[in-house]
Amino acid sequence: MSEQFRINRRDMLRIGSVGAAGMVLGGSALAQSGEYLPPTEVDTGKVVGNKVIFENWRAPADAPSAPPPAPLPPEERVGFALVGIGRLSLEELLPAFGECKKAKVTALVSGTPDKLKTVAEQYGIPEQSCYSYDNFDQIADNPDVQVVYVVLPNSMHREYTERAARAGKHVLCEKPISVSSADAQAMVDACAQAGVKLMIAYRIQYEAYNRRLQQFVRQGTFGRLVGMSAVNVQTVAENGTQQWRHKRAMAGGGSLPDIGLYCLNTARFLTGEEPVEISASIYSPPDDPRFAEVEETVSFTLRFPSNFMANCFTSYGARDDKYQRLNFAEATVGMPNAYKYEGQSMLIGQRQGENDGETELVIQAPNQFSEEIDHMATCVLEDRRPYTPGEEGVQDHKLMEAIYQAAQTGQPVQLEPILGLDAFRGDPATENS
Repeated sequence: MSEQFRINRRDMLRIGSVGAAGMVLGGSALAQSGEYLPPTEVDTGKVVGNKVIFENWRAPADAPSAPPPAPLPPEERVGFALVGIGRLSLEELLPAFGECKKAKVTALVSGTPDKLKTVAEQYGIPEQSCYSYDNFDQIADNPDVQVVYVVLPNSMHREYTERAARAGKHVLCEKPISVSSADAQAMVDACAQAGVKLMIAYRIQYEAYNRRLQQFVRQGTFGRLVGMSAVNVQTVAENGTQQWRHKRAMAGGGSLPDIGLYCLNTARFLTGEEPVEISASIYSPPDDPRFAEVEETVSFTLRFPSNFMANCFTSYGARDDKYQRLNFAEATVGMPNAYKYEGQSMLIGQRQGENDGETELVIQAPNQFSEEIDHMATCVLEDRRPYTPGEEGVQDHKLMEAIYQAAQTGQPVQLEPILGLDAFRGDPATENS
């Protein structure tokens, strides 16, 4: 053993008084002095406004660390009741609540008793906060529930939104808001009459990469936005006919309201504008029972007041792909996995000196479901209008109805111009909301 690493008995006794960790962290100088040097504020951080913050410890060449989470104490968080515990609730929403800072699950609603009991035990939901669809209205008497999150087939959204409103509960409803613009407007009216908030779960509008892309568009970072290509496609198994999504009465349509809606809504979200002209084409394979009631494939083009054009394509017949590309005057921005639950990325192509280049932008992206749920909780806590209120859902239904009309007639549909930006949106979501 070399001389610098040889430790005698006196050194060991000194280490014992300082602590082995001090020897490792402080090196030989600390071992010789026998003194403990307390950590500085750079390592301990400090409390500002009930949040722990740290000074940036990285050099300018590296991106700074994200601030640590600052969740509300459990007793101060907004309580949510999940209505429907199918795939989305079990695979995405319930895990996402574990990352929420302002929200918690306090009740469950299901029509399958054994599943309800199993999930309630897994997440610590008491038996008295578990409801069937028949006794759902009793949720009015549960003070632990402030928001009802409707995660049901589209045709059931109106009924349970209206029942929740009558029970005095705010509503977060999955997209699309319903099966028609008429039903959607009825939901908005019911919540307004009851004095409760209605928010539609457009998770993309709370997702970090898409929000950064919105900044690029709104701030003119790469000049004028000229066009957009948006693709959202996926396949359906042979047993698709057994799924509610393939029954028109329950879904209201096929690929368009289910996954094509992401292309439509994102184009509106990024620009803040509303379309003035829509053209479209629809195709379904003949004699395929999966598409006896709903469409397989839709291609549609949106023209906006600024003459920005969005070409959108959606289908239940092509391998999973959820991609968007924006063409600016001075750059091209591509986003693989743009509409997926996770895995977004962003590639920026532009001139770099005398050459063309492509740069990948890496963003610290939190769970998009947690972000949207926490925004709803913030709106309840601070009495704010949600960024994606019911009116946003009504507008999308009107536009989808125009897409179907354009496809049926083979003629573009002209729409009345809507002045201003974000005409149907509420208070913007921020990093803390």
